[in-house]
This record gives sequence, C-alpha cells and structure tokens, in this order.
Amino acid sequence: MEVDHLFPSSLGGPTTEDNLWLACGLCNDHKGNRVTATDPQDGSTLRLFNPRHDAWDDHFEWIEGGLRIAGKTAIGRATVNALHLNRRPLVTAREGWMAVGWHPPKT
Repeated sequence: MEVDHLFPSSLGGPTTEDNLWLACGLCNDHKGNRVTATDPQDGSTLRLFNPRHDAWDDHFEWIEGGLRIAGKTAIGRATVNALHLNRRPLVTAREGWMAVGWHPPKT
C-alpha cells in the first residue's frame, strides 16, 4: 500500500488528510494523475470515485461471489475500468482471501 493523492499533487492537489488515501501500488499506477475516466457503457467522462466522500456501496458491488467488482453507477464503472480493479492478480488474491474467510468484506 502507498499514500495516494486523490487529487494529484502534480495537478495542484494538497498534501492534506482530506486529499490522501491508502492505495494499492498498481491501482495507483493505473490512476496516475487522472481525476476523470470514461464510462465504458456510455462513453461519458466522469470524475473518479473518491473514497473520502463517496460511499463504496453506492457505486460498486461484489459479483461472482466476491471475485470481481462491478460498477453500479457511471462513476463506479469508469473507476473499475480506469484502475483495472478486476485484473488477474487481484482476482487471485481475492480467491485466497475467500478461502480463509477474509473476503468479501461485510458491509
């Protein structure tokens, strides 16, 4: 895990608690300095999910028994797509977590 600037410092985002979040390094690499992404369903450009201000359950759901994340909203779909939240290593990790009862998280 690494500290991510939700609004990137390269775009003027502050290094304040409200703008920082722990992120998987690879997810953060996929995010880069983006603040928007494209909804694969309708092609619209939207802001990325903000875990400090948005509720996870409003935008995402676990599918396939918890192996994959699906976007319930345009912001959710765009974020899943931009951050590659269902890439093989993450799905493999979720399989292992499920095997020991750590996943999916209880909401």
